[in-house]
Amino acid sequence: MIDVTTKPTARRRASPRAGRVIAVAGLALLVGIICTWVPGVVGTAAAAALPWFGLALAVLVVFALILARRVTLVLLAPVLVWTLAILPSAPGFAAAAPPQSTPIEIVSQNVRAHSGGAAASAAELADMSADVIALTELDGDSLESARETLASAYPHSYAIGTVAVWSRYPIADAQPLTLGLDWKRALRVVVNAPDADVAVYVMHAASVRPGVQQERDTMLSGIADAVASDPAESIVVVGDFNAASADPALSAVRSQLDWVRPTDGTLGLTWPAALPLARIDHVFVRGLTVLESTTARVGNSDHLATVTTVAG
Repeated sequence: MIDVTTKPTARRRASPRAGRVIAVAGLALLVGIICTWVPGVVGTAAAAALPWFGLALAVLVVFALILARRVTLVLLAPVLVWTLAILPSAPGFAAAAPPQSTPIEIVSQNVRAHSGGAAASAAELADMSADVIALTELDGDSLESARETLASAYPHSYAIGTVAVWSRYPIADAQPLTLGLDWKRALRVVVNAPDADVAVYVMHAASVRPGVQQERDTMLSGIADAVASDPAESIVVVGDFNAASADPALSAVRSQLDWVRPTDGTLGLTWPAALPLARIDHVFVRGLTVLESTTARVGNSDHLATVTTVAG
């Protein structure tokens, strides 16, 4: 009698190992996703990676279905937690303008200091027929070139430090804001829009480097305090926040204002412009209906512009 022993196939031998690798990777992603709720450096880094955690999870699910279907159950936990984490930053829907209201389009872009591209950005944003244009990370030369470009179509403007705003409508009560720092990187103006006055804030948050983000966090807390005490019924805050959509440092601002969701079906990632990986340029509103919001590639900046239309 001949004893025939069937050796397990390479695929069978690989399945348990593949299952373990997929499970461990899924649990590692779960830890990363949970970190988005941790204040400080950890939360800032995890929030920037959050959209890509979702992509990695999708890849793991596909491999699990092919190589180790039972492990798919293990991946349910990180998928569920990722969904909960990304929901506050998910796309929204366009809305209809209230009856007899006049929509206002507000655009904002970090034009990258010393890039020489402020004039091009200003011209392209003006060509979009925006009503209010906010630019950040301006140096002296770029501010002057933007002023020359926008002077005729946008006669009302205010600039301080690295930020500036231009409007087709009159501007009142212009104020520089320090937001807790020793220099001015933010401003507040009141735009006399056709339907009602709108308080417009423009900010350029301090940069974040590994382990160094206190100044940015101070500014984000400062803008939250400023709008909390602002008596204006209609408020818009735009600019470069240097914080991803899910960054815990934005929680104070989110508690005071509505974060404007992109209405174009995307996550509205804005940086870097060549291949956007994170949304660090934001729009917040109070007392206004968001009709639509998207991003646009203008000028030669390393940031995409945010383009938002609101109505009272």
